[in-house]
Amino acid sequence: MSAALLAALAGWALAGAALGWLYFRALWWNIRLFTAPPRPALAALAGLARFAALGVALYLASRQGALPLLAASLGLPAGRALALRRAKRELAP
Repeated sequence: MSAALLAALAGWALAGAALGWLYFRALWWNIRLFTAPPRPALAALAGLARFAALGVALYLASRQGALPLLAASLGLPAGRALALRRAKRELAP
């Protein structure tokens, strides 16, 4: 593999990590909407928007090819780990 391809894949992986962080932070916000005073329409809309944004971002990665899609998808768990670490800190007394 060339250095340019590796750099591009690293960029897609970082983009996937950022996307994962945003997705799971939005999930945390969405959970709080469902448990707060009743606003079910806003909570459902936020959940649909979160899911659609993830789908669009992965679709855009797939338009670049299989390797960028794979790199972005593999970055998602890293973003999830960062979002969970922050959520745990928010829940700690």
